[in-house]
Amino acid sequence: MMERRNFLGALTGTSLGVLLNGSLGEFAQAQSTTKATSSHSSGTSQFPPNSTIVLVHAAWADGSCWRNVILPLERRGLQVICAPLPLTSLTNDTIALSQVLERTTGPVVLVGHAYSGAVIAAVREDRVKSLVYITALAPDEGETVAKVFYLNPNSPKAPKMVPDSHGFVWLPDDAFPRALTHKASADESKIAAATQRPLGVKCIQELAPTPAWKTKPSWFLVAEEDRMISQKTQLFMANRMHAKIHSVPADHSPMISDPPAVIKVILEAAHETLSK
Repeated sequence: MMERRNFLGALTGTSLGVLLNGSLGEFAQAQSTTKATSSHSSGTSQFPPNSTIVLVHAAWADGSCWRNVILPLERRGLQVICAPLPLTSLTNDTIALSQVLERTTGPVVLVGHAYSGAVIAAVREDRVKSLVYITALAPDEGETVAKVFYLNPNSPKAPKMVPDSHGFVWLPDDAFPRALTHKASADESKIAAATQRPLGVKCIQELAPTPAWKTKPSWFLVAEEDRMISQKTQLFMANRMHAKIHSVPADHSPMISDPPAVIKVILEAAHETLSK
């Protein structure tokens, strides 16, 4: 037994020595690479300390819908938070977003997709410097989300929305590859369908308060091939709020199917407003 222990001890010592000798160079190289990456990030990031992008999901979604956007923004030196909404009413969702903002300390850009465009405009927080609408709904004071959603006819491929006995709307799984994520991969559409969360009818029936886009700069990414919200409706809302408009041939979920377009407009808003 002693001989076995001595042998294992010698073997371990020898192996460790070889490992250390071989990996010290690799470790030093890794440190150098990390420093270079950090230096590159700090060189391209010209944002104030604790600058934060808050990404707000829409109906039938959760924070995971932003998964292709989070890390590219963080690599630019920005903090990123995905705000979870209960999707029970416009008031409840606004309160939930306000609570998320309490976790931040620096200037903020709020980014809303579809339904949550109404939510980001309902929040009252001076540290919010700008609003970014990703093919989002932007009701004016006294309007409902339903009113602006049905302002113009949508695609015949859009699903019919019928609430269940609890007052929530679920979408059939095939609605995602047909209307919400038709330019994304089949796998992405399956994930979107599997992670959907229902929308409370109260969310689209409640009257909106005075929207923040009347006093804060806004950006709007128009999705030209959106089958849920017509391009005509998107342009009407974007022009009404005097937003800076970007237009891309994307579907209803460009953060999934065309993340570079989404990242571009968010970074533009961040660069132009976070330092002010």
